[in-house]
Amino acid sequence: MSLTERDIIGRYFNVPELAFPRPEIELGPGDDAAILHVPEDKRLVVSTDVLAAGVHFPEDAAAESVAYRSLAVNLSDLAAMAAEPLCFTLALTLPQANSQWLGAFGGGLAELAQEFRCSLIGGDISRGPLQIAIQVHGLCLAGRELRREGARPGQNVYVTGWVGDGALGLAGLGVATPGIAFNAPLGELPEACRAHFHAAYFRPRPRVGFAIAAAPLIACAIDLSDGLLGDAGHLAKAGGVGIVLDPERFPFSPSARCCANEESRIRAALAGGDDYELCFTADPGNDEELMAIAAGMDLPLTCVGEVTAGEGVRCDGMEPDFASFDHFERLRHE
Repeated sequence: MSLTERDIIGRYFNVPELAFPRPEIELGPGDDAAILHVPEDKRLVVSTDVLAAGVHFPEDAAAESVAYRSLAVNLSDLAAMAAEPLCFTLALTLPQANSQWLGAFGGGLAELAQEFRCSLIGGDISRGPLQIAIQVHGLCLAGRELRREGARPGQNVYVTGWVGDGALGLAGLGVATPGIAFNAPLGELPEACRAHFHAAYFRPRPRVGFAIAAAPLIACAIDLSDGLLGDAGHLAKAGGVGIVLDPERFPFSPSARCCANEESRIRAALAGGDDYELCFTADPGNDEELMAIAAGMDLPLTCVGEVTAGEGVRCDGMEPDFASFDHFERLRHE
């Protein structure tokens, strides 16, 4: 049975698992636009990401995994601002209306939407190459949002979780990335490691809870989407400072240490991207409290460098001959 546009919306998206009520949502799906109520002491925080098949995920990737990743990377942007997720819109282009794919996709969205109480409030569906565009909306206390500016000399640079796993996860999907490789063919890697890298790529964990709890102790923050070189560079530029990273302190997962050599791990962390962890700066005097907050959430937190006078990002003991991820860098050399 063929599905119409109305069928797709009604059966798979305008459903209680995704479009659930919240006091701040005055009008959700079904009208020409949604209506939100923003409390007087809050600010609305908005971010958008587009994920395209063949660019951000393989063409044959499981629908549930694609959906989870699509929402997770957007929620990571809210985490970087210390904003509580509120709702999201979805714009979806599909090459065909496949009921099995749509059911799995809706399920992947609902899993994360329910966990973070982030309700679907509307969107659009069209026919075309597979692309997912999500706009997330969050709320934060007025004046308590995190920004990229704020780094000052003498502060420490921290990252949550592990770094490099996102890029290694992409390599685990068979996508060749210069300088990032495993010690053995994919089929010879331990099953537990392959599962870890697959989850790291398709199921990144937005660090919303940590960001909100630690926000008063943090000077500035960004999420790691393009690698430490570029993303720490954004903090340095916004603050008019320099940042020195120490690769020897980078936190690598047991799977990364098992399956990739040091050169691949460091390159994955600096330039691979797709980790969606938080990178932030804070005064050294806040270190103990920050570590306690992270420990209470069973979240690794590592100091990986310092803020200095100057500009740009440097690495102790090495001079990288590569840059962070850029969608259009390859086109400039063709």
